[in-house]
Amino acid sequence: MKKSIVLFVFAAFTFLTLMNACKNENPTASTDDLAEMTEEEEDIDEQYLYADNLYKENCASCHEKTVTKFIQREWLHGNSWNEVNRSIRYAHTFMEKVDFVKTLPDSAFNKLTDYILVRLEQETIESFATDMDYSGTIQSDNFAFTLDTIVKGLEIPWGIDFLPSGDILVTDRNGNFYRQKEGEEKVLIKGTPKVHYEGQGGLLDVKVHPDFATNQTIYISYSKPNNKKEANTAVMMAKLVNDELTDKKIIMDAKPYTTLKYHFGSRLEFDKEGHLYVTIGDRANRDENPQDLSKYPGKIHRFNADGSIPTDNPFIDSTGAIPSIWSYGHRNPQGLVFDKATGTMWESEHAPRGGDEINIIRKGANYGWNEISYGINYNGTVFTNTTHKDGMEQPEFYYMPSTGTCGLAMVTGEKYPAWTGDLLAGSLRFKYISRLKMEGQKVVGEERLLENIGRLRDVKMGDDGYIYFTVENPGLVFRIMPVQDAI
Repeated sequence: MKKSIVLFVFAAFTFLTLMNACKNENPTASTDDLAEMTEEEEDIDEQYLYADNLYKENCASCHEKTVTKFIQREWLHGNSWNEVNRSIRYAHTFMEKVDFVKTLPDSAFNKLTDYILVRLEQETIESFATDMDYSGTIQSDNFAFTLDTIVKGLEIPWGIDFLPSGDILVTDRNGNFYRQKEGEEKVLIKGTPKVHYEGQGGLLDVKVHPDFATNQTIYISYSKPNNKKEANTAVMMAKLVNDELTDKKIIMDAKPYTTLKYHFGSRLEFDKEGHLYVTIGDRANRDENPQDLSKYPGKIHRFNADGSIPTDNPFIDSTGAIPSIWSYGHRNPQGLVFDKATGTMWESEHAPRGGDEINIIRKGANYGWNEISYGINYNGTVFTNTTHKDGMEQPEFYYMPSTGTCGLAMVTGEKYPAWTGDLLAGSLRFKYISRLKMEGQKVVGEERLLENIGRLRDVKMGDDGYIYFTVENPGLVFRIMPVQDAI
């Protein structure tokens, strides 16, 4: 087998395992994945050779001789599957004059599109293959910093938040919940609920009540099991007293239960009025849940801090609708942050292969999943050719290829002057922090920070003005320290 074919098989295998790696949870291939790859290898080789010949015979004479050089060029018309496919077919009115456009079947254009994007994604994967040393001073585009390790000995630290004392609360997806005081051993919190620790489920996010100093209240989200090996997404409020949860109350029990192990969500965030927002993924049922207002999954929900439903929620008077719904048409939102300065709620969510989104969340808005998307199925097939539709929101920014976005923060304060107002999004798949450079509410550029540091699970501004983030396996919590503040 030629080296190029091996690379293609590896890339295609990567896509086949994205049910684990880009959904975006389990970084290793299962036995079933390996068997499936072996069965399909011969067909993949044939598809590669066919698409490779298509490129050489019809593209190389006007473009680069090899697709590897071609994908390194600036792409003027977008790099989503639909945009690439459209450019190959029509090249914005120029290609209608080229004979092969009139003779090739649809399948040829589709395979050529897959071929080009496979190589683009493979190049991206290979660019993150080198381990980096982050023990010293780290230089970004315009800012120098170091890393402090704040919490150790975790498995998959899913969520973090901060107590008024400065202590950090950390959830581990395996069900353990910790309080970490700087310079001391972390303390295991008692009284946490039983979780369904399987697939993408487990103990998920944590949020401290804005008035914790007087009411000792926190909120946690988790995959709640029943006695049939099924689970749903639930949110519990409780008092944290002497490192134990008391006065526990479930404020959201997002039924129905299902054996599907994916897309629980679930981020928690407050707005300036004290409303609690909860994200829930589509629970891997994209055809039914996201667009159906009578179902919890595929939505962002809004509650009062006591768990009741705000009377100004958009669908509270809609017959059959879940009254807590604030927005809908979401796939798997795992990043949520409120910008107090502008009153804007920002969200990040996973797409399938291509098209992870950064969105501004608006009251009653439909974000389109799965009727519109910039992505395609993990196996390369297309589930929709539509990226825009009336009445559905467009992302403020989307990633190609998908990064497995998880965790979202907005840089505030004075400790990071070169980054103030920018968004920080974690990447599970490529193991870096994506700094989205902002001008107002417009994304104008991206810088990749801490490439290959680990699978980023959460990133958050601490009450002390510093940036904290978590990585998994081994599970650690880091703090980004400006050089002038580092000890």
